[in-house]
Amino acid sequence: MPRDTLTRDQIVRTAVELLDDEGLDGLNMRDLGKRLGSAATAVYWHVTNKDNLVLLAADHVWRELTLPEVDPADWRTPAAAMATDLYRMFIRHPWLVQAFATHLLYGEGKSRYDDQSLALYEAAGFTPDQADQAAAAVFTYALGNAAGAAATASITRKLTDKQIQDAMANAQEIAMGFPRLRARLQTPAATDYAASPGQTFEFGLHALLDGLERQLIGPTP
Repeated sequence: MPRDTLTRDQIVRTAVELLDDEGLDGLNMRDLGKRLGSAATAVYWHVTNKDNLVLLAADHVWRELTLPEVDPADWRTPAAAMATDLYRMFIRHPWLVQAFATHLLYGEGKSRYDDQSLALYEAAGFTPDQADQAAAAVFTYALGNAAGAAATASITRKLTDKQIQDAMANAQEIAMGFPRLRARLQTPAATDYAASPGQTFEFGLHALLDGLERQLIGPTP
């Protein structure tokens, strides 16, 4: 694709596809140029460098999120919906979780999400300071829960199936020396040592929102 027919939007969309397939370490201008059918140098007419491209790609995927209406009478439903949508977005794009450790991420897409999140908690009755804390707590919870999937995606690209299987077998062998881990591994429903129980994210999210609700209501007389 010649330089004059490339657009920033095409470059960013293709970069997201490359990041989804190869992760942060796999993003380079040469491979991106190949996917675009263009020389790598043509990409630099639209983006400054690789870090700038990661920033643009991150803000692009943030626009995938649906922002529910603020409802002061029922703040928990939209709060749970926003957190779940955010978590699923991180799962779809595991490189984004890793990018938080290496990049300062910002942009209109993220600001749009952050602003709506604050509006939701303020409408529920939290003070601005409390809304900041509540929004940050829920955001960090979603990000942290997606870290496992991001790590798995990264490891899968770097290790062979045999290396992964051997590591898991060693981990299970060690875990069998501990009574509670052994009991869980010996149940019919057990999968592997690294697997999280089903509905873990939902369980923790409801517990977190329960705690925020208690903060809002105040101490019981």
